[in-house]
Amino acid sequence: MSKVTIKQVAPFLVLLAVAIAALFVPAASSFDPSTVLGEDGVTPKYTYNSGDIAWMLTSCAFVFLMTPALAFFYGGMVGRKNVLSTMIKSTVSAGIISVLWVVIQFSLCFGTDIGGVIGDPRTFFFFKGVMEGEPWSLASSIPLPLFAFFQLMFAIITPGLVVGAVAERIRFSSYTLFIVLFGILVYAPLAHMAWHPEGLMFKWGVLDFAGGTVVHISAGMAALAGAIVLKKRTSTIIAPANIPYVLIGTGLLWFGWFGFNAGSAVSSGAGAVYAFATTNTAAASAGLAWMFLDVIRGKKPSVLGFCIGAVVGLVAITPAAGFVGVPQALFIGFVAAIVSNLVAEGIKHKTGVDDVLDVFACHGLGGITGMLLTGVFGSKALSSAVVDGQFLIQLKGMAVAVTFSFVASFIIFKIINMVMPMRVTTEEEVEGLDASQHNENYVQGTLLVHNSNGLVEEQPVK
Repeated sequence: MSKVTIKQVAPFLVLLAVAIAALFVPAASSFDPSTVLGEDGVTPKYTYNSGDIAWMLTSCAFVFLMTPALAFFYGGMVGRKNVLSTMIKSTVSAGIISVLWVVIQFSLCFGTDIGGVIGDPRTFFFFKGVMEGEPWSLASSIPLPLFAFFQLMFAIITPGLVVGAVAERIRFSSYTLFIVLFGILVYAPLAHMAWHPEGLMFKWGVLDFAGGTVVHISAGMAALAGAIVLKKRTSTIIAPANIPYVLIGTGLLWFGWFGFNAGSAVSSGAGAVYAFATTNTAAASAGLAWMFLDVIRGKKPSVLGFCIGAVVGLVAITPAAGFVGVPQALFIGFVAAIVSNLVAEGIKHKTGVDDVLDVFACHGLGGITGMLLTGVFGSKALSSAVVDGQFLIQLKGMAVAVTFSFVASFIIFKIINMVMPMRVTTEEEVEGLDASQHNENYVQGTLLVHNSNGLVEEQPVK
């Protein structure tokens, strides 16, 4: 048995300390709204809508499904030696962020405002007061803990999106630390600024229905920063491991996105219906646009092309879903797919940035396109939040989100890289991260062995 180092023990000790600390936090006094009485001592203080509760519980499940769906989507596109390592980096976010959310991140996102930028970490520390607390001001028909867990699902998937840019060369341990720091220092401030009533961008009137700014721009800019810091892979000519995985992931992402966008109406009313309709329309339009543009450029219509395009459409409609009509959603999906397709090709061939799965082009630019077009097509008839000059407001919010996300993420990657190198060794990269980082092998029925040239090749198990 090899000697255990402090780096190996540290994550376990941190989790142990959190678990022990949780023992000293009182349980909720009550979750029955009928027992929380108003000033007359008779009438319940809070009144919830059972239809809204049912829809939001369903939406929570929909959005959670998107994280393993993302793992399949990404896992199918990387090389065969890195499928499992890519999938676990997206999926482990569900564990890390779920704990972080309860301890401090929900407070940072939605706690008592501090300067319009961040929430007071003491507000809901260790979920203090959440289970029996009064409803969130912008979601008064559902209990506070339901709102909190719906928002958790967004926080989980966001750092998982970044994986696609740094796949096939980043250490698992370093990436888990990135998830924690990104959740606290990037995601939380953006969520507070965009979605808290006292947040800076919220007060400006910036519209972000379901996370174009908070989720996709932040992830896209972090992906760009990570790709720059980690530099190019040893080999960038790698065939996708399993395209059916990509198709499965796309279908599950599309399915989950109905909860992602329509759930962001935080009710089962007309807003959810509009968001549901615009979501499907934008995805369909973008999938076709990406595939047909490939054909115009001399390529064959491909499974990958349609799948990637559909996801770009889902990204682009996210900030606009409840603010635009269905015809406008079709246009938004089309434009976003064209922009992302052209930029993805340009980055691959004209820059030294190795964004493995085009996260910046698809999520960063998809989110930016959707956010700006929300300012163009946002309808006052659909939402009173839409105002004159909305495009300039969106442009201002976009500039803040892009700058903050990139700079903060770049610093995080740099600091982690100094403390614990983020990139695996050349030998580990050649061997593949499934084996070198996790001692697991996606390729069933084969062994990965070194040949006479020191390269890894597959041999059948005898």
